[in-house]
Amino acid sequence: MPFPQFNRNSLNLKPLCQRKNKVFIERDHLEPDSPVHQAPDASIMAETIERICAARRNHRPVMLAFGAHSIKNGLGPVLIDLMERGWLTHLATNGAGIIHDWEFAFQGQSSEDVRANVYNGEFGTWQETGYYINLAIVVGAYEGMGYGESVGAMIEREGLLIPDTEVLQLQVVTDIETNPGQAAAAADLLQRIRQFDLKPGWLAIPHPTKRYSVQANAFRLKIPFTSHPMFGHDIIYTHPMNDGAAIGRAAERDFLTFAENVRHLEGGVYLSVGSAVMSPMIFEKSLSMSQNLELQEGRRITNHYMVIVDLAKSSWDWSKDGEPPMDNPAYYLRYCKTFNRMGGTMRYLCADNRDFLLTLSQRLPHSASSLSATT
Repeated sequence: MPFPQFNRNSLNLKPLCQRKNKVFIERDHLEPDSPVHQAPDASIMAETIERICAARRNHRPVMLAFGAHSIKNGLGPVLIDLMERGWLTHLATNGAGIIHDWEFAFQGQSSEDVRANVYNGEFGTWQETGYYINLAIVVGAYEGMGYGESVGAMIEREGLLIPDTEVLQLQVVTDIETNPGQAAAAADLLQRIRQFDLKPGWLAIPHPTKRYSVQANAFRLKIPFTSHPMFGHDIIYTHPMNDGAAIGRAAERDFLTFAENVRHLEGGVYLSVGSAVMSPMIFEKSLSMSQNLELQEGRRITNHYMVIVDLAKSSWDWSKDGEPPMDNPAYYLRYCKTFNRMGGTMRYLCADNRDFLLTLSQRLPHSASSLSATT
C-alpha cells in the first residue's frame, strides 16, 4: 500500500513580484574591476594564476564549481567576463545557484527572508520561479539538454518552444521500441502540457536583466554550465510543475558532461568555491570513473591542480600533513578531506568568494587566447 503523498496542487502559490527580496542585481552586482576587500593568500594566488595560464596555454580545462552564494553575492558579471576571456571552460553549481541566477535575469532581484516566509507558509511557494524553471527543464530534457543548459537556453532565448500534443503522442508510440528514453521524455512533457493547458508554439518569457545571467551567457558562449541538484533541496520542488523524471534526465546529463571534462583534467585546474558538499561529491566519482578509463589506455590523471576556497579557517596544513586523524575536527571538513584524497595538488584557501574571484579576474592576462602553446 503506498504511503500518503503531499498534494502540491493545493498550495496557495503567490506571484513572485509580491515577494520581498534582499538582493537587487543592478544595485548589488560586482564588476570585474570592483575593489578587493581582503587580498587572498599571495603565494596560493600566484601559483593558481600560473597553473591556470599553463592549463589554457596547453588547451587543458579550467573548471569552476561554486555554491549559490557566488551568484547571490553579485559575481555574475565577473564570471561572465572570465568566460568571455577564455579562462573558464566549465562551470558547475547546485540547484540554488540556478534559481538565484534565473531570478536575477527574470526580475532583477532574489533572496527571500527564509525565517519569516517559512513562518507564514510562503517560503519557496512563488508561482513564476517554480513554473518557468520546471517547465524549462521538462522541455530541455525532451530536447536532449542538461539542467543548466535548459534554463540557460530559456533565459538567452527569452522563451520556450512548446510542441504540439499530437506530435508528442505520435512520438511516444513510435519511439517506445527503438528509443524508449525519448518516448518517456515526450510523455512527461505531454503530461505537463495537458495538466497546465499549454498552447503549442512559442511561449515568450521576457528576461529584462538577462545580461547578468551566468547560465544564459554560458549557453551563448557554448561553455558547459552544469547543475547538480539534490531532490527536495530547492524551492522549485514545491511547485506542481515539478517533474522528477525530467529533473533526473537533465541532471544525469549534466553529471556525465561534468565527468567528461574531469576526464581531461590532466594538466588542468579545478576551482571549488564555497561548495561544501556538491563539488567534492561529484568530483570524486567523476575522477574515479575517469581514472578507470585512462588506466585502460595505459594513462593516469596525476597532474591536476585543485584550489578549494571557503570562509572557514583550517587549523590543519593539508599540503604538508596529509589527512588528519579522525579525532581531529579538521577530518570532517568534507571539502578539504575529499579533495586531499584525489591525488594531484590541492591548495586550501580561506577567502571570501568575492575576493578570490575578483583577484583571479584582475590578475589573469586579458585573454587566454593570447597565450602561445608550449612545445
